[in-house]
Amino acid sequence: MSLFDTIARHASQTPQQPALQGSQGELDYQSLWQQIEQLAGALQGAGIRRMALQLDNGLPWALIDLACTRAGIVVIPVPHFFSQAQQAWLLESSGADALVGPEHEGWQAAAPLILMTGRPDEQAQPLWRRIPASLPELPAGTAKITYTSGTTGQPKGVCLSLEQMTSVCESLALRVAPARVEQHLTLLPLATLLENLTGLYVPLLTGACSRIPSLGELGFTGSSTLNPAMLGQALLRWPSHSLVLVPELLRLLLALCANTPALAEWLKGLRFVAVGGGKVAPQLIGHARALGLPVYEGYGLSECGSVVALNGPDADRPGSVGLPLPHCQVTIAADGEVMVSGSAMLGYLGEEAPAIPSIATGDLGRLDEEGFLHITGRKKNVQITAFGRNFSPEWVEAQAQLCPAIARIVIFGDGQPANVALIQPLPGSQSRLPEQIARLNQQLPDYARIHHWLPVALDQLPGLLTANGRPRRNEIYHHFSRQIDQCLTQGLTGESS
Repeated sequence: MSLFDTIARHASQTPQQPALQGSQGELDYQSLWQQIEQLAGALQGAGIRRMALQLDNGLPWALIDLACTRAGIVVIPVPHFFSQAQQAWLLESSGADALVGPEHEGWQAAAPLILMTGRPDEQAQPLWRRIPASLPELPAGTAKITYTSGTTGQPKGVCLSLEQMTSVCESLALRVAPARVEQHLTLLPLATLLENLTGLYVPLLTGACSRIPSLGELGFTGSSTLNPAMLGQALLRWPSHSLVLVPELLRLLLALCANTPALAEWLKGLRFVAVGGGKVAPQLIGHARALGLPVYEGYGLSECGSVVALNGPDADRPGSVGLPLPHCQVTIAADGEVMVSGSAMLGYLGEEAPAIPSIATGDLGRLDEEGFLHITGRKKNVQITAFGRNFSPEWVEAQAQLCPAIARIVIFGDGQPANVALIQPLPGSQSRLPEQIARLNQQLPDYARIHHWLPVALDQLPGLLTANGRPRRNEIYHHFSRQIDQCLTQGLTGESS
């Protein structure tokens, strides 16, 4: 059954059940279905073909996404964490002919969209139109173009069908079903495919309620700045059963629990917390569970519909990223690369779209005897020390998540007799780094230890992080190559062994 058939069924069988809640109001399933149908008709009548969506999290974002998809209009989410240049390039490269969000150069005002979200003063959403200079051909069946931030160059548009996205969501609903989630709270931007699917589509497929506060209410500003106190207050205002987190948000929640007893009690009401987007140290999962948080690690990528594998209440192995979801198949190539079939994208925007039997993920991993997937690092990031020992820096960097003083860490050791870590300390925490690094090294084999380290402010230097905060290893290495060489030859500041 399709996503919209399911929403229509909920509207018929449980019409008064809350479907969406946000600062703009609340929509039950009956009202939601009416809104989707009315707005889809209006958008079709306006002749819109590709809709760029650049709004903050909230009911309007969800309604426009659903109505466009219902109307067969391609949705193009515009991530708020992209730079202005990246956003402009996205709008141009995608061939978008309509935009809901702030004005961009070359766009003309059109009749605003009227949404019935429960707050009359916030019903109208600005709509802009233009005639694209070019209309890149899309693979047949494209429903959404999600842009990956990548590590080099401009973001790439991944073309996905509604059928593929629905398959992922149905598999996720099955994996999470034992947790009996009735309310989900969105903490990540809906413009990211992960929250779009897990925070909006999955709850609607299961008849649950998606609670969608704005990112500002949660304490987010810019691309990677977060006010922990505001987040804690927002969580107390929005009790829910499930969350989706990146590793850094999980670390922050654990710190908030330690300092805010009321929040620690609130979090005990959670039934399922998924964490992904980067490797997670098993000890971090263990720490969370010791506090009563039902945290489960998962794994995926946009080219495979965001989620490929996930641990769950009925199938859980900490240290792994879970069993592959039922709709896809995972194999390991001879060189250790993770290959995924049955869940492939339609293709990249602007490129020929040949049949894609499987996706080469670029990640290294293994399947254990019970079929759980373990991710060990990135294929291109494997480092070989001067003594011939192979190690993945992501493994060591994940273990460093247990060091409260470390905000970001990037490790280099390829071809070197020792490893050098560039560390961005949390403000006011640099004095605690030597002790924490020494403790971390005790858990690592000698060839993977941090032998030297330098404190750096990676987020203050342009071009060293992707739009969503991930390190650009090559750029970081080239920027700091002289300091890294000095560390290795002279044992400069931060030497820890």
